[in-house]
Amino acid sequence: MSKRLVPSMTALQCFEAAARHLSFTRAAEELHLTQSAVSKQVAQLEEMLHHHLFLRIRRRLQLTPAGSLYLAEVNKILTQVDMSSRYILTYGEQTEILKVATQPSFGVRWLIPHLKGFGKRYPNIHLDIRNEMEPFSLLQGSADVVFFFGQGTWPGATCVQLFDEEVVPVCAPELLQGRELSDASALAELVLMQSTSRPEAWHEWFLEQGLHTDNSYHGPRFDTFYMALSAAQAGCGVRAGAAVSSGEGTDRGQFGDCLQHAMRSNGAHYLAYAEHAAEVPKVRALVEWIKTQLGG
Repeated sequence: MSKRLVPSMTALQCFEAAARHLSFTRAAEELHLTQSAVSKQVAQLEEMLHHHLFLRIRRRLQLTPAGSLYLAEVNKILTQVDMSSRYILTYGEQTEILKVATQPSFGVRWLIPHLKGFGKRYPNIHLDIRNEMEPFSLLQGSADVVFFFGQGTWPGATCVQLFDEEVVPVCAPELLQGRELSDASALAELVLMQSTSRPEAWHEWFLEQGLHTDNSYHGPRFDTFYMALSAAQAGCGVRAGAAVSSGEGTDRGQFGDCLQHAMRSNGAHYLAYAEHAAEVPKVRALVEWIKTQLGG
């Protein structure tokens, strides 16, 4: 294996400070080093990279094109190291980290409200929640528990069905003022909000009612259902809103129902964890908590 190019953290800090101040002297003052020490660290860095990072013009520094490019990368590295170090400061010796992955809209609208009280009940479990558009985190080992929408079949994982979902067209009430929506064909004339994560939603909703419309795939497209929801709330168009069968997480109440027809989604919301993690205390704690939130 070829030797890795891994400069010291001191060299990176010296370069970043010198690039920010365009002065070895001011960089040295900030880092509590001598000017010659900073200069030497930068020179060693340039030798390793086989590129000049600074131009020395009339006792002043100027970044070279390579230096500017490298500065952007070094800033990312130093920022990540800083964040990781601060991250560890938040944990005590008895703290366990439970990594949770969820699709954005589900996380905002259902999961987070239902986690209220979990930290108080399990003070030694620190939740690390991140958005994932695709449920691959479990397979990659980057998450302990995953919430996803789909069919509930996942090799090597235990999937717990949470609830079904229906799709109901919803929009801001003012969008319906002065309009008569007698059937689905009238709805097709409005602006239909599209979701990248479920591009077939409108097509399937119209098709279930025996209607084919060229507009089912047309309209502003949003990365998540939640973004489409915000656009619908602003009166920009109609969204194929998700309403879970338990009555929670529905768009009704905030919006006006365009038509009463509700289409059962071809899938459901699930919680999943690796089969071998079934008896891991932190995983079991979250699974039991979610089941309790659903009334058992």
